[in-house]
Amino acid sequence: MTGFFRCLFFVILAMGALPFSSEAQTTFPLNGVADQREGLYAFTNATIFTAYNQRIDNATLLIRKGKVEAVGQKVQIPSAAVVIDLAGKFIYPSFIDLYTDYGIPAARNDGPAGGRMFGTPAQRISNKKGAYGWNEALRPEFRAHEVFVADPKAAKQFRDIGFGNLLSHQPDGISRGSYKLITAGDDKEQLAFVKNMVAHHLSFNKGSSRQD
Repeated sequence: MTGFFRCLFFVILAMGALPFSSEAQTTFPLNGVADQREGLYAFTNATIFTAYNQRIDNATLLIRKGKVEAVGQKVQIPSAAVVIDLAGKFIYPSFIDLYTDYGIPAARNDGPAGGRMFGTPAQRISNKKGAYGWNEALRPEFRAHEVFVADPKAAKQFRDIGFGNLLSHQPDGISRGSYKLITAGDDKEQLAFVKNMVAHHLSFNKGSSRQD
């Protein structure tokens, strides 16, 4: 395997992105016997592009615990793998956008950012209700995955320019809370997640804070 395959996530554009994470939780009731073979998938009979000019017909993509293990026409499929027949479908490598606010509502702004109205006293401490610090621009408690709402139209725009996975956060404040890693597919919110809390985002811009 080359580093190319290990650095890129694969997204099935014709089907929308599929969740490959072995940490995924069941969020819908299953009508039937549950299949516990998580973490090992074989996508067979697909047309796979390993680069923009490298095409493999009737190929198999083997993924183990979120990483590409093999791709080609003569891939040996382990007996424990979940086999998914993708005859007539295409698999493309995709980029990861590391800085988006996809699916995150805009921060609430109740006043002029970073200043005060003429004739009003300066706001020195936070007006946020609850056991928080004095600085409204510090929001380490924010969790992007708790407010995420999927947007199929916006997701398609990302896919159309080559992005299959997105890191998303709320771009407001100095300490902006957690990122989430999601697929740019048409799935429901709980199926789009790859990982909930990937990183903590920091900025030099205090954003919508009303404090001087």
